[in-house]
This record gives sequence, C-alpha cells and structure tokens, in this order.
Amino acid sequence: MLFSRITNDSLPQGWSRCCLPDFTDIVMGQSPTSDTYNRGGDGIPFFQGKAEFGAIYPTVAKYCNAPNKIALPGATLLSVRAPVGPTNLAKEKCCIGRGLAAIHPVGGISPMFVLYLLRGIETDISKEGTGSTFSAINKQFVEELEFGLPPLPEQHRIVAKIEELFSELDKGIENLKTAHAQLKVYRQALLKHAFEGKLTAQWRAENQDKLESAEALLKRIQTERAQHYQQQLTDWETFGKQGRKPKTPKTLPPLTTEELAELPELPDGWGWEKLGNIADLIGGVTKGKNLEGKEKLSLPYLRVANVQDGYLDLTEIKQIEVETQDKDKYRLEFGDVLYTEGGDKDKLGRGAVWRNQIDSCIHQNHIFRARIYGGVISSEILSLYSQTKSAKKYFFRHAKQTTNLASINLTVLANLPVAIFSQREQQQILLETESRLSECDQLDQTITTALQQAEALRQSILKKAFSGQLVPQDPHDEPASALLARIKAEKATVAKNGTVTAKSRKLTGRKA
Repeated sequence: MLFSRITNDSLPQGWSRCCLPDFTDIVMGQSPTSDTYNRGGDGIPFFQGKAEFGAIYPTVAKYCNAPNKIALPGATLLSVRAPVGPTNLAKEKCCIGRGLAAIHPVGGISPMFVLYLLRGIETDISKEGTGSTFSAINKQFVEELEFGLPPLPEQHRIVAKIEELFSELDKGIENLKTAHAQLKVYRQALLKHAFEGKLTAQWRAENQDKLESAEALLKRIQTERAQHYQQQLTDWETFGKQGRKPKTPKTLPPLTTEELAELPELPDGWGWEKLGNIADLIGGVTKGKNLEGKEKLSLPYLRVANVQDGYLDLTEIKQIEVETQDKDKYRLEFGDVLYTEGGDKDKLGRGAVWRNQIDSCIHQNHIFRARIYGGVISSEILSLYSQTKSAKKYFFRHAKQTTNLASINLTVLANLPVAIFSQREQQQILLETESRLSECDQLDQTITTALQQAEALRQSILKKAFSGQLVPQDPHDEPASALLARIKAEKATVAKNGTVTAKSRKLTGRKA
C-alpha cells in the first residue's frame, strides 16, 4: 500500500521501493492485565494509545510491572486504533497496549527518519481504519505499507532539513499562538471596561442629564413584569383555562453585601440586579419524551452545539417531536437570549441572541431562554455580559461539577448578577464595542487561517521530503538497495541462529 505516491519509474536516484518490515521491526501492542499496571512508578512506563502523546514524546502516566509487548527507545509509536495514524517517539523502554504499534528502525536508520516518514502519511492512514465501534488497522495493514527508501546519507540530510524548516515553522506558529492569546486578553479587557463603565466614562459625563438611573429602570421592569403575568393569566382564562395556571412571578431577594463585595464597583446611576428579576426564564423541551397517543408535531430545535459564546452556529439544525400544545411555550421569539446549561466546561453559561433565523424554532432542555421584560435591557448587552470573566466566574463557581463536565440550573441562572444601566448608555456601549469586537473576530479568523496554513505547509514539507524533492541526491551515496540487502541478511542470520548479538541488537532493535 503505497502512500508516498512514488512508483518504480519515479524513484529518485539511489532510492528503493520497499515495505515497512524491510527496514524496521514491528511490534503490535497488547494490553497487560489491569492488576499489573499502576501510577506509582512500579515497572516500566505503559502507554495505551494516543491519549498520552505529546508533540514528540508521550507523557508517562502509568507503569506496568509485567509487560506483554515492549517498545525500545527510539521506536516510533503508531496509534492503530481510535484514532488511526498519530505518532510519537519512545524515549525509553516501555510497555505498549493494543492501541499502539512500535516501529523500530534498523540498519542504522534514524528514529526521527521513521517518525517523519509515518507523519508524512498520517492523514492517508487515518482514512484507512475500519471497524463498527471505532476505527482501527491491523498488523497486516502496517506490514504492507510501502515507501520509497532513500540512501542512508540522504536520510540524514532529509531529517536535518526537516528539522531546520520545522524549527522556523514552529517559531511562526508560536508567534501566532501568542497573538491569539493576546487577542483574547484584549477582548476580555474591552468587555471588562464596558461593564465597569470605564469605556463610556467620558460619554456618560457629557450626557448625565439624559440618562435614566438603575432605580428608574428597575421600576419600569417591575411594571412590565406585572403586565406580562397579567397577560398570561388573561390568555389562560380566555382559552378555557387549559394547561397549568400561570404562576405568580417570584421576586428574588436582593444581592447580599458579601455577593456585592465580589462584584466590580459600578459608576453612579448603575446597579446590580439578578437576571431572574428582569427576565422570564424557562428551560427547553426534553428529548426522548414518550408522546405515544398524544397530538404532536415536528419542529426545528436548538441544541447546545448551536449556541456558541456570543453567537449561534446554525449549520446543522435537527428536528424534534413535541406535543402540539407545547409549541407556543417553547417557541423562540426575536431578542431571546439563550444560555447553555453546560457540558464541557467551556460551554457553561454561553449566551447568544435569537433573531428569528428559523421559523417556529424551539430549544431543548439543555438550553435556557431568557426573555427580557419590556426590552428594557438590551439582548445584545446581556449576550455580551455572558462573555465577561465576571459572568463566567459566577457560572463556574456555582456549577455542579464532575471530572470534565459542569452544569448550571435555572436557579443558578436566575441569580446571575447583571449590571443595570440606562438604555442610552447600553446603545453607546454596543456602538463602542461593535467595531472593536468585529476587528477582533477578523484578526482571530486570520490567525486561525494562518495556523491551518502552517499545518498544511508542514505536511507539504514532509511530502516533498519523502518524494526526493527536499534535498538533492548525491551519486556517491551508497544506494538504498545495499542497505536493504544488509538488513535482510542480518535478519536472516538472527532468525536462523535464534540469538541476538550486540551488533544485531543495534541493527534490529530487538531485546537480547
């Protein structure tokens, strides 16, 4: 199976076409029994699969005192299942589980040469895995991998050139990642200044006499809240009191002195209020509910994957069956702010604004909907605030957490402290932040594209290297065919004698 795309007719001078076993020894992993491995350092390092992989070398997390299969220092560790293709280099003698194969270079071939050789076809190999539960490749597949093998001196030149180019590339990538991190810092600083009143301090001083105080805003919100409840009650009575009677909205207690002490200081005329006092909050429809015998219909719905940090990803919208009577209850309206319940820790409390992109769309129970009373507080302002460190810190502190997951409930969301300030200043903050955040997004996309191009360049370098285009051929180099003949003869001697000498151990990488 030739992934290097070199045919016999296109082989560079001195190269030979061969299979992986012709210049390596392959050991397929086998997991030891669970009572033989530990985290206390008893035995040799044990690697089960890609989970322990680093940039070049794996990180030791477990040890095994009775290994079945061993990789020696310098072996390329190839992930052969879930996922297929990634590689690392064994830094020391180690035990390998069934998720790995150890590829030992022989005949003086550099370990880095084999590592780069396999990394050059990683994308191709990853597509070849089979299996219903997870993707995997077997020993036969690995043994049938074919390559164009250059002469030994050219291999050394190839490795040196790759490392030179990769070193320059890595510096560029590091600079891009630094710029990306700085962009995140700038974005957070901008949001922090916005919601502490610093961004609009001068504007506020010039327009002080035109601004409504937080106290006045809250009175308007309370009026809108009462009217909203009264309308719900009227509708319930008008339509024959079907379903549950609307509950009288409860006013959440004010923030305590201790809670206020943890929040940023606000300008005069601003105030803190709990989200549940300024917005109607509900969870969404539960997936998998038994609807047998009930009148139902199918509607588009939003999942956690659709609600990102400050925006909606509507690339894939799924349908869900719900009771017909629940259509209006869960249907989203323009300006609703959507918060995620959780999942991965970075998904906790994400907020995005719904703008009627899809007709009759609802949301599932892992997404909460906030509908602001009377629109007194801008939906965009709430969405922006959900992206601040202050909001994220609140959600994380009050979330129910497991090893890798976290979740909030409606009670936590309702008690989220939100900065309240005049509608005029809300609009000014949106004006001040919109262009700057747009520039951040554009720069972020530019950096992301550059990082993708860098990885594509890395693969291009590897493909050139192993097709004879990266370094020139030297007619004085001993051809690869001579190297392969020596390796074959030595392997035959080892097989015949059944012993491994110091010389053959160096040649084949086998244990004595």
